[in-house]
Amino acid sequence: MSVHLAFSTCPDLESAQRLADALVGERLAACVNILPGVHSTYQWQGKVERSEEVQLVIKTTAERLPALAARLTQLHPYELPELVAVPVAAGLPAYLHWIAGETRDDAAEES
Repeated sequence: MSVHLAFSTCPDLESAQRLADALVGERLAACVNILPGVHSTYQWQGKVERSEEVQLVIKTTAERLPALAARLTQLHPYELPELVAVPVAAGLPAYLHWIAGETRDDAAEES
């Protein structure tokens, strides 16, 4: 079991909540933290842009990350959504086990 934290930003709280509900509801994430009030500065199409965004912190496993990326791309309002993931080096074993259990792909296990 390899737990990952994945990060994505959304333009507003409504789209962030919609994404979080879908990812948790579809068992692609065990938990999504929604952090409003993020100020972002970035290059986009040759210009420096600034925007206020909502940060998502998504808890998932390495095994579910490809499906999470595909679903996030389908649902996200941005043309090019952010998705970066980092492996969790350590954590409370019971919590890490919970993440793995909540993101289990039931369909694959029943085959």
